[in-house]
Amino acid sequence: MSQNYRGADDITAVAVIGAGLIGSGWIATFLANGLAVSVFDPSPDAEADARERLDNAWPLIERLGLPPRADRSALSFHATVEEALARADFVQENVPERLDLKMALYRELDGHAAPDVLIASSTSSFAITDLQKACTHPQRCLLGHPINPVHLVPLVEIAGGETTAPAAIDAAIAFYTRLGKKPARLQREVFGHVANRLAAAMFQEAVHLVAEGVIGAAALDDVIRYGPALKWVIQGQYLTYHTSGGAQGIAGFLDHFGPGQMRRWRDLGRPNLTEAATRDKIVAGVEQEAAGRSVGEITAAQDEALVALRRLFG
Repeated sequence: MSQNYRGADDITAVAVIGAGLIGSGWIATFLANGLAVSVFDPSPDAEADARERLDNAWPLIERLGLPPRADRSALSFHATVEEALARADFVQENVPERLDLKMALYRELDGHAAPDVLIASSTSSFAITDLQKACTHPQRCLLGHPINPVHLVPLVEIAGGETTAPAAIDAAIAFYTRLGKKPARLQREVFGHVANRLAAAMFQEAVHLVAEGVIGAAALDDVIRYGPALKWVIQGQYLTYHTSGGAQGIAGFLDHFGPGQMRRWRDLGRPNLTEAATRDKIVAGVEQEAAGRSVGEITAAQDEALVALRRLFG
C-alpha cells in the first residue's frame, strides 16, 4: 500500500465530482491556480449552471489578484466518473449529503483513481471513516471541507478517517496551502467538523433569543456584526478572550469570567426548529431584515465585502 502521494507541485490536473454550489467554487479556485479541471456531474444542467457561477466568480477572483497561470479554458465536463478521473492528480468530491450515495461513489472513485491520487471530500458532516470503508486504497481518503463561497473564504478543514495515512493528510495540507487556502487540521473526527459545529452553537442561541422575544433577527445580526465578530475576524475566539483578561491574558479571563460563562452555558436555550411558531418567527424576522432584497442581491453584497476583507487581511 503506497504511502507516497502526489506532491503539491506535481498536481496539475484536478477532478471535481459534483458541480453544485460548492463544486463550482472549487472549480473556480482550481482554475485560478492554473490547474486543469475535469468535472463529472450527472445533472443535465450542471455544466451550464457551473459555467454561469464561474462567470460570476471570476471578476471577484481577479480583484484578489490572479496568478499568471490562471486559465479558465482548462475546464472540461465529462459523461462518466472514469473519464473525469483519467488524468487527475487530485480528486475533490462534492455530491449531495447522502451517506449511501457518497459511499457508493467512493467505491467508484477508488476504482478509477491511481493509488497515489488523494480523494478529498467536501462533506459538511460525515466521517471519512464511513466513506472509506468500501475502498481498496482507503489510506488516501480524507476530509477537505471548505466554507461557501469556496473561492473567497480561505478555510478548509482537513481530517482523516481511521485508515487514512498521515502522509496523505500532510500532502493535502501542502496542496491546499499552495492554492492560498488556510488549512485547519482536525486531530480527530467529529460529526459536523469544527466550523459547522461552532456555527450551529451560535445559531442555536440565536434562534432561542428570537423565539423567546428577547431580540429581533435584524438586531441580533447587528449584535454579532458590530460586536464580537469584529474581533473574531481579526484574532478568533481564544485570542479575543486572551486580550480580555488583562495582563494575565486567558488565565486571568478564566479566573474572573469563567464562573459567569458557565452560568450562561447552563441557561442557553434548546429551541425546536420543527415548531411552527419558532420557524415562522425566524422567517418573518429574516424577511423583514432582507427588506425586499433577493438572496442573489444579498449574496452579491456579501461577496463584495468578502473581497474587501480578504484584501485587508491578506
